Amino acid sequence: MKPSALDSAAMHLALDEARAALLTDDVPIGAVVIDTDGTVIGRGRNRREADGDPTAHAEVVALRDAARARGQWRLDGCSLVVTLEPCTMCAGAAVLARVDRVVFGAFDPKAGAVGSLWDVVRDRRLNHRPEVVAGVLDDECGALLADFFAKHRAD
Repeated sequence: MKPSALDSAAMHLALDEARAALLTDDVPIGAVVIDTDGTVIGRGRNRREADGDPTAHAEVVALRDAARARGQWRLDGCSLVVTLEPCTMCAGAAVLARVDRVVFGAFDPKAGAVGSLWDVVRDRRLNHRPEVVAGVLDDECGALLADFFAKHRAD
């Protein structure tokens, strides 16, 4: 599916979150949850290093924030926008949160669970299957990660 102007605008916000993760030496992945009119109701960035929490992936943090804002766990009518293709945990969280759409930037051929390695969100055995929009601002999203890992390998 082709990205909308709202998807691109939301991805820029997710990139801002990803850059903020650099301040805590976390892998720069960012996410936002937007409602149907593009209003951000949840934000998240990787916080595994900052919080010492293996589940503190950007998507989970953003989904939790959105659920708090809505006052409920069901996020129907919302889109999860994230700079990197979600892993199995995060793809499962998107399905369980009932988001309508998962929008991501860079593909993750090593751990991606929205089409690259697995396809959790489109598994017909599950009771909810979000629409997927892939590759939004993928060059910018991928470059942020490549720069981070290049720096860490050099250190």
